[in-house]
Amino acid sequence: MAEPLVITVDPALHGLRLDRGLADALPDRSRSEVQRWIKEGRVRLQGEPARPSMKLAAGDIVTIALPEEPQAADVAAEELPLAIVFENADLLVIDKPAGMVVHPAPGHSGGTLVNAVLHHCPEIAGVGGERRPGIVHRLDKDTSGLIVVAKHDLAMRSLQAQFKARTVYKEYLALLEGRLYPEQGRISAPIGRHPTERKRMAVLAPDSPGAADGREAVTSYRVLGVYTGSVYGRSTSVATFSLVSAVLHTGRTHQIRVHFAWLQHPVVGDTLYGFRTPRLPLHRQFLHAHRLRLRLPSNGEEREFVAPLPTDLQGLLDSLSLS
Repeated sequence: MAEPLVITVDPALHGLRLDRGLADALPDRSRSEVQRWIKEGRVRLQGEPARPSMKLAAGDIVTIALPEEPQAADVAAEELPLAIVFENADLLVIDKPAGMVVHPAPGHSGGTLVNAVLHHCPEIAGVGGERRPGIVHRLDKDTSGLIVVAKHDLAMRSLQAQFKARTVYKEYLALLEGRLYPEQGRISAPIGRHPTERKRMAVLAPDSPGAADGREAVTSYRVLGVYTGSVYGRSTSVATFSLVSAVLHTGRTHQIRVHFAWLQHPVVGDTLYGFRTPRLPLHRQFLHAHRLRLRLPSNGEEREFVAPLPTDLQGLLDSLSLS
């Protein structure tokens, strides 16, 4: 049986609900996962059985009896193509293609980034002690671009600490529906699970149902260009689109997609938060993790990595007219 995880509550978490505070303290765990632990009786606050709504105080002791998880050895290594942007003894930076799931999950037991990385770098098996060896952050299946993978536990902890401290620079390129005004701005709107549609996230205003479950989410952006083009299948109908650079200051699920949909400018091709049928000939959302800047775990050197737009996104952009 695994040793229990013991957390001393940081002053920054004082006053937060237990489930929210634990999710913030454990950036590699989702809030729903934390809530499941509490429901299963795995979490104790100050030695007493915990409830999700309990309030944390600085210095409180939280003890978690973590469930046994399948180890990476249970995940098969597969010889799959990997676009490696950078590699050293600590980490890999990979340009993930759209359509590839990051780690095995129900319905996706193979063909994932983890399967490919285990073939390329077998020594990461077990790093992080999860079914997601080495995975420090995630990209949606249909989002392409840069993702970092830790090769050993010390690198994992260093990278997790950087993401938690929000010192990792994460810049995305996205094509949005419509002309976005103002052309530069900062979106600060809390995101949580949609109150009625559980597969979706949503901006939760202070007076909305489930508002207490919203977590801070901040995205800054600038418009790089405005384009026009014919709506897919309707050559006489012309629409306007905005190419933006979006920088994540927090890392909420679907953050960029949710924030721009909330502004009534959803990401092109995003059928979950935008138009249900494609308006341009693209079979996924136009969202690409373009630039990543972090410090190398071994020596603290700051490095920046860039992945250009993949062929499908660049081809679509080239088919539009720049206004």
